Amino acid sequence: MDATKISQLKLFIEQCQSNPTMLRDPSLGFFRDYLERLGAKLPASVYRSGETPSTGDVRSNTSEENDYDLPYLEEEIGDLKNSTKQTEKDDLEDVTVESDVALDDETVAPDNDPPQKMGDPSVEVTDEMLDAAQMAKAKAMAAVSEGNLNEAIEHMTEAIISNPNSAILYATRASIFVKMKKPNAAIRDADAALKINPDFAKGFKSRGMAKAMLGQWEDAAKDLHVASQLDYDEEIALVLKRVEPNARKIEEHHKKYECLHKRREENKAKKAIEQMAAAKKLEARANLHDGHVIGIHSARELETKFDAANVLSRLAILYFTAAWCGPCRFIAPVFEELASKYLEVVFLKVDVDELKEVAARWNISSVPTFYFIKNGKELDKVVGADKTELEKKIALHLGKVQSP
Repeated sequence: MDATKISQLKLFIEQCQSNPTMLRDPSLGFFRDYLERLGAKLPASVYRSGETPSTGDVRSNTSEENDYDLPYLEEEIGDLKNSTKQTEKDDLEDVTVESDVALDDETVAPDNDPPQKMGDPSVEVTDEMLDAAQMAKAKAMAAVSEGNLNEAIEHMTEAIISNPNSAILYATRASIFVKMKKPNAAIRDADAALKINPDFAKGFKSRGMAKAMLGQWEDAAKDLHVASQLDYDEEIALVLKRVEPNARKIEEHHKKYECLHKRREENKAKKAIEQMAAAKKLEARANLHDGHVIGIHSARELETKFDAANVLSRLAILYFTAAWCGPCRFIAPVFEELASKYLEVVFLKVDVDELKEVAARWNISSVPTFYFIKNGKELDKVVGADKTELEKKIALHLGKVQSP
């Protein structure tokens, strides 16, 4: 199983352990039923009003809480589903291999003969050796005209041994190997000729024709084009007519898969970002306790809760209270009731005597005071134990009522 999916499942289960109320969501009924079939005893908080372990699909029509179907959780699950679909799509692309290109010509099997004899470039060539080389070359050409190619190779080898620094001798033997359909031998000789003379047209021509035999169409086309520019002849043009269409097909084929690779890498990067965002959401959900007021006991803890609310784009209500405050004792249960009703809101509570620095930072001059914050911005404020005004502001900033 995919390691990322396992990690996400682990986070989800840890989230359920820290906040069982999320299992109230009807879309998670299958998971709750599965746990019950395994013999798990789930807390009462996972059931909605009118539900029992055996009637998990029954809903109360009178409870206002039951009308809340956890859209934030559905959205989160939807994100994970989309991420999974994208992963499956990418997995299919990852196993896609470059298909063979339909080419219009035949090739020959590579020749695996032992490498032919080559000349020793360090040998000092005498006039007698030059004459011997020329005589051997003449014999080779006569053998070629008679169709005795093996004999021609023997004579050309004698010529090369006598004059190892002649590019034309290597290129000539390469052309004979081309006729014999021994492309690897021809390429070795052509390389030797071009090492001696990098601008030798016959070397490029022989190597290009040999590479065409092996189906190395792009390299063949490059060599033949260079040969044509250095010394054009009809034979090069004829071979190019056969080679170029295949070379173009391969080039287009490579471009296609380069685009596919680029798109695949972009998809992987996008998927990584989406998975990171999903992981952050799960982590944020683990830091919040839906349906409950979260007591804050340090400035760091407050920042952590704000960060979690920001990740989920949730409205947060910061309630400043004090143990000696009578109105605070009146509004406290109301605040708890609102928390259990508006599960998509983060309810935070700070004791001004416990966290004096935090209270000072928020300029608290009286309690109870309620600040409404979303995405790091202060939206509103309620001072005093006014239940009606408090709930009105919640509905307003959730977009459930229009502002006056």
